[in-house]
Amino acid sequence: AVWVSEIMLQQTQVATVIDYYNRWMQKWPTLQALAAASLEEVNELWAGLGYYSRGKRLQEAARKVVSELAGRMPRTAEELQKLLPGVGRYTAGAIASISYGQATGVVDGNVIRVLCRLRCIGADSGSPAVLAQLWDMANVLVDRSRPGDFNQALMELGATVCVPKAPLCEECPVKQHCHARRRRLLGSCPTVPDVEDCGKHLAWGRLCYSSVYGPTVTFALVFAGVGGCPLCPPATEPWDSSLGVTNFPRKAAKKQPRVAWTATCVLEHRGCRGAPRFLIVQRPSSGLLAGLWEFPSLPLALGLQEEKQREALADHLRAWTGRPVAAGGLRYVGEVIHIFSHIHQTYVVYSLPVDEDVTLDPALSPWRWVTEEEFHASAVSTAMKKV
Repeated sequence: AVWVSEIMLQQTQVATVIDYYNRWMQKWPTLQALAAASLEEVNELWAGLGYYSRGKRLQEAARKVVSELAGRMPRTAEELQKLLPGVGRYTAGAIASISYGQATGVVDGNVIRVLCRLRCIGADSGSPAVLAQLWDMANVLVDRSRPGDFNQALMELGATVCVPKAPLCEECPVKQHCHARRRRLLGSCPTVPDVEDCGKHLAWGRLCYSSVYGPTVTFALVFAGVGGCPLCPPATEPWDSSLGVTNFPRKAAKKQPRVAWTATCVLEHRGCRGAPRFLIVQRPSSGLLAGLWEFPSLPLALGLQEEKQREALADHLRAWTGRPVAAGGLRYVGEVIHIFSHIHQTYVVYSLPVDEDVTLDPALSPWRWVTEEEFHASAVSTAMKKV
C-alpha cells in the first residue's frame, strides 16, 4: 500500500491521487492480484493520472516479486532500489522507513526546501553535489526509533508550513534552528558569506556546530566561502531582502518545454442504430504515453500550413487503411493544447465520417472501434479526452 501510494504521488498532488489509489487498492489489494492483471487493465485504471510508465513499472515490479522473489518484498532501501523497476532512491527510502522501520532518510522537493532554508544552502538544489549533501543530512537527521513518522513529518512540514511562497515561519516548529529566517530578521545578507554558514557547509552536512570560532578558523572559513563553498549562494546572486526565506532553495533556470504539433483524426462511423463509433489505435509500447489508445495521429513539422497538414494526414490514413482518403474530406474541428512536463503539445483535430467500418493492417498497430462510452472506459490519455 505504501509502495503504490508513493509511486502515484511522484509528480502528482495528493488530491488527484486519492481516488486513483482507492480504486487501485480495491481492484488489486495484493502483489499477486496486481501481477495477474493485464497491462491493458493497469493502463485503463491509470488513465488520466499522467506519467503512465509508473503504472507499467508497478506491475512489472509486482510480477518480479511474485515470480523471482517468492512473493516477498525487499525490506531495505538498498534492495528496493536495486531489485524493483520504477523504484528510485526517494521511493526506496520512503517504503523502507515507513513500512519496515529502516533508519534511512528521504529527500523529495519538500525536504529539499526545508533543509535548504534551515541551513542556508544557496547553491543549485538540483545539482548532483548538492543533492548528495542533502541526502547525507537527511540520513543524519532521521529519528532512529521512528524513521517513518519522522520522514513523513519532515515532508509534511514542507508541504504545509515551509511552502514555496508565503511560508508560515512563525508557526514553524523548527524556526529557532532556521538560518534563512535568522537572515530575514537581520534584514540583509553580508557580502562575505556568513561564517557559521560556511562552517557548516564545509562540514558537509554536520548538523551541530559551534557558533564560536577562533581568529585562525574564522579566516579559513570566510576565505573558503568566498572562494567557492559548494553550498553557499553564488556571489553573482545576492540576497534579495524582499524574498526573505524564499531566497532558498535556489534552482537552475527551468528548461523551456519543446513545442510539438500533431494532426489527429477522429474517424466516425454511424451504425444502423445511429450510435456513432470511433476508431482508436494503440501507441507503441515504449516512449511517451506508451501503450495507451488514441485517435489516429501524425506528428507535424512546425509551421506547416493547413493544406499541407490535410495532405499529410490523408496520406497517413491512406497508408493505414489501404483505401483512398481525400484531403478535402477531412473537416477541421479545432485545436487542443496539452502541456506535458517537457512538451507543449498542440493537437490539430480533424474529423472524417466513414460509411463502413474501416479495417486497418494489424501489423501496423492494434486498433478497434469503440462507442463514446467505451472510449472513456479505455486506457486513453487526458489529451485524447480533450480531443
